[in-house]
Amino acid sequence: MKIAISSAGKNAEDLLDSRFGRCKYFQIHDTESGEVKIIENKGQSSSGGAGIAASNQLIDEKVNAIITGNLGPNAFELVEKSGIKAYKCSSIDINSVLQKYKNNELEEIKTSGPAHH
Repeated sequence: MKIAISSAGKNAEDLLDSRFGRCKYFQIHDTESGEVKIIENKGQSSSGGAGIAASNQLIDEKVNAIITGNLGPNAFELVEKSGIKAYKCSSIDINSVLQKYKNNELEEIKTSGPAHH
């Protein structure tokens, strides 16, 4: 399973960035192989549609789950249609985020957050 986490940095000690479309990086953790892939968020520098760009990037990476703060309406719709589960988490270090995920302590995102204009 591949889990994408919106992150402020490239290490497991860095904090989750609650801004999905504007986070600096996505850390993609493969729970089967243990591999971690760090990608720069293409949405962070876009003038508009940051959530759409970020969602499409993670869909292309074939992730199974996303952990972030919240998803705007457009990102939520894309993620939901692609069958990716999304989970809400506060801004804690990535190691703790993964532990909460493994322990089923994260709340699934079932509705979008506010639009950012």
